[in-house]
Amino acid sequence: VEEAMNRLRGNVKFCGKNTKKILITSSVPNEGKSVIAVQLWKMMAEAGFKTVLLDVDLRKSVLKDRHSFSDDKDIKGLSYYLSGLSEYEDVVYETNVENGYIIPSINTLENPLSLFEDSRFSELLDKLSKDYRYVLIDSPPLCSVSDGSLIASMCDGALLVVRGGRTSKDLVRQSMKQLDYVGCKLLGTVLNRAETTTKAYTKYYGKYYGSSNNDNNTNNG
Repeated sequence: VEEAMNRLRGNVKFCGKNTKKILITSSVPNEGKSVIAVQLWKMMAEAGFKTVLLDVDLRKSVLKDRHSFSDDKDIKGLSYYLSGLSEYEDVVYETNVENGYIIPSINTLENPLSLFEDSRFSELLDKLSKDYRYVLIDSPPLCSVSDGSLIASMCDGALLVVRGGRTSKDLVRQSMKQLDYVGCKLLGTVLNRAETTTKAYTKYYGKYYGSSNNDNNTNNG
């Protein structure tokens, strides 16, 4: 998994200096996009790139529950900024990862689309892209709600996370069409939780890693 994430980090670096606002999304829930977003954010920051992770999944944030941001009543999230209740400096938090910053999602909203349609959101993305080398955006799944497509239209590119053995080809095609329709370049796909039990994998990698029966690997291309 670590080696696959290293390849992903390297591939993102070669996307060019103008690729800064990167959407990390999936077709449907439970494909692992938030895990990929956090791992990529951490690796980019640790490599020396000033990187901010923006959680825009206001309907059902995985990061909020996993990292217990909502337990701290002093933390202001993205919705505070978009509603005009907090300023830019109030919602960007430094983390214990050097060069790593985060704008969390604290409140769950049933219909946050109007907040993303407001100019305040696009202005936030533009400001972040000036202050940080990479802006990694963890968004809602493309085929579940309309938020993801709208947010994608404001990004420089997207990484589409696909769960191995679960996500259908039709859903992947639909997601790719949505990205194309809103003018968001598909930077690549991340095949997550793919089984790696083939003879080819065993032959070429088994002798290096000591096992050929891993079922929780991340591959990217």
